[in-house]
Parts: sequence; C-alpha cells; structure tokens
Amino acid sequence: MSKERIGFIGVGLMGHGMAKNIVEKGWPLTVLGHRNRAPVEDLKARGAAEATSARDLAEKSDIVVICVTGSPQVEAAVNGPEGLASAGKPLLICDCSTSEPSSTIRLAAELAPKGITLIDAPLSRTPKDAEAGTLDVMVGGDPEAVERAWPVLDAFAQRIVKTGPVGTGHTMKLLNNFVSMGYAAIYAEALALGAKAGITPAVFDSVIRGGRMDCLFYQTFFKYVLERDRDAHKFTLANALKDTTYLAAFANAAGLANPVGAAVRNSFALAVNTGHAEDYVPMLSDIVAEMNGVKLVDG
Repeated sequence: MSKERIGFIGVGLMGHGMAKNIVEKGWPLTVLGHRNRAPVEDLKARGAAEATSARDLAEKSDIVVICVTGSPQVEAAVNGPEGLASAGKPLLICDCSTSEPSSTIRLAAELAPKGITLIDAPLSRTPKDAEAGTLDVMVGGDPEAVERAWPVLDAFAQRIVKTGPVGTGHTMKLLNNFVSMGYAAIYAEALALGAKAGITPAVFDSVIRGGRMDCLFYQTFFKYVLERDRDAHKFTLANALKDTTYLAAFANAAGLANPVGAAVRNSFALAVNTGHAEDYVPMLSDIVAEMNGVKLVDG
C-alpha cells in the first residue's frame, strides 16, 4: 500500500527536523518555500519537492502538516487568497503549531463542510528532538482522523498522547507551556535573588540537580546558565510571551482567575519589551539579573 502524500508548511526551527524525518521515513513530501532557503534546500536534497503556494501544496498533498508561529499564521495558510482551502479538495490538516484553542475549534467547524478535516497536534520538547524524531505530541480531533495521521506524527515523535476532541491538543499545549514557562520565570528570579545574597548559580544547581525539583526542562535551562550554551533551549522569549498571552485569553474565556499566569506572562512581556524578543527562554535569567543589578557570570 502506497503512503499518502504529505505537505509541510513551516520548515523552521522545529519544522525542519519534523519534515526531515517524514521524508527520510518514506513519505512523498512537498514543502512550502520560505525566505530562509537553507532548510528548504536541505529537504529538497533529501527528496522533497517544493510548492509555490499553499494552494499548490494542497493540490499535491493528502495530509498537510502546519508548524508555524500561531493562530494568525495558521489561518492565513488555510484561508488566505492562495491558501490550502482555495484548492477545493478534501484534506487532512494537522496543526502542530501552538495555536489558540478557540481559533482551532472555529476553524475546524468552518472547514468541515468543505471536506477538510483539521486536527490539532502541538509539540513538546526542542528542535534537537525534532531532528532526532523524539518529540512529544498532544493530539486532539476526530478519532478516525487521528488514526489516519498517527503514522505521520509517529515519524517525528517518541510519544503521542490523545487529548480528546479538536481543540484539546492546543489547550493541553498551553497548560504544558504555562508550567514550563512558569518554571523559567521562577528560575530566573531565584537566581537573581541568590546572586543578591551571594549564592552562585553553581551552588544553586548543586542543591537542585538530582533532587526532587530536578527535571529535563531544568537541565536545558541550566545548560545555558552554567555552560552558556545559547542553543540549549531554542525557544524565543517572543514565543513564550505569545503562548502565555494565549493562556490568558483562554483563562478569561473560561471565567478563570489566573493570577500566577498573569505574573508569568508579565515576566516575558518585560523581557520582550526591553528588546530581547529573539533571545531564548533560558536567557531570561540574565535579563532578570541585570534588571536587579547583579550578574550570574563574571565579566
């Protein structure tokens, strides 16, 4: 039985590794061109084809994976003048972006009468995991559509969790990022306060690492703090602010008071609005330290 044709929109930090695994594991792959030509050309060298528009991509695909910044970009890719829906053909769309759940639910309902099925399949872990094919995926949607997409998701995932109907994948992703970005904000403030009191990051780490508060996110965050590895966790502060803003809107729509979520969002808003939008999340530690007149490293 021949494999379905896969289209891919968004071959950036995460998307390149995902698409690489798809094409190397035998799926016919078409990618949408991007201003950053390096990942596109790399995928073409591995056997992928290139589409000239989202509509062209839809015409050449049975399943389309989208991995872009957020809901506005997803909606543009689907409903834009040359978007996926303009091809007028049945499709299964897997939105692997971190999107706003209300947008996902509305978009799925709009597309269904056109024969287009949308499922949400956001990701956890890092670009290194995308390259290795070891991402975690949270997937929401119609059970038959999820089963159809499963082998494609499995090409770049080590773990796939079914979360329920469409929209629940993106909801769970926001909750996941609330927890992780909350830890990032706490680490940054704790390090700054420690520095004020003469506690170095190395001493802080010697207490936390290996104890009950240790985790993989802590380890990637502190790979930057201790080793200055800028690529330890390649997730921008701008994206962290976007996700915590989505969480705030979701909590507001649900009628939930979320004072901790607001505080976490404010940490990232402060970082972004002081010119650090494209820095990565662990670098929040330096920003908070500098704002408090201390340094985490000598020099």
